[in-house]
Amino acid sequence: MIVADTSLIASLLLSTPATAAAENVLKREPEWTAPDLWRYEFKNVLTTQVRQLGLPADHAVALFGKAEEVILPPDLEVGAGAILALAQARKLSAYDAEFVALAIVLRVKLVTLDRGILRAAPDVAISPDEFIKT
Repeated sequence: MIVADTSLIASLLLSTPATAAAENVLKREPEWTAPDLWRYEFKNVLTTQVRQLGLPADHAVALFGKAEEVILPPDLEVGAGAILALAQARKLSAYDAEFVALAIVLRVKLVTLDRGILRAAPDVAISPDEFIKT
């Protein structure tokens, strides 16, 4: 199992330079989880795609459904205090700390394209390319 952040989820389902890497991560590890926050962040990504790039709204809804098939709900939720402490300690946004904290608690890797997270949490965060190599 891995924790997938929204950058990885979006790369899997939208055509991006990282799509092939995201697909390879899924082939290597088919069990992905994420904090519920992914739903809101991915809906925001899809809204941007609809508004700025002309993605048909019905296609955006279908992509969200596909994401729900890939992302398993986590078995636990990390408390607000732990999220805020982690965000402060690692100089992360609370949003990013949600993903990092879940990976820490589950003792799995967080696979992300976010360079800030990769720098702030090298003990738990890994890029898709590095994950594929391990």
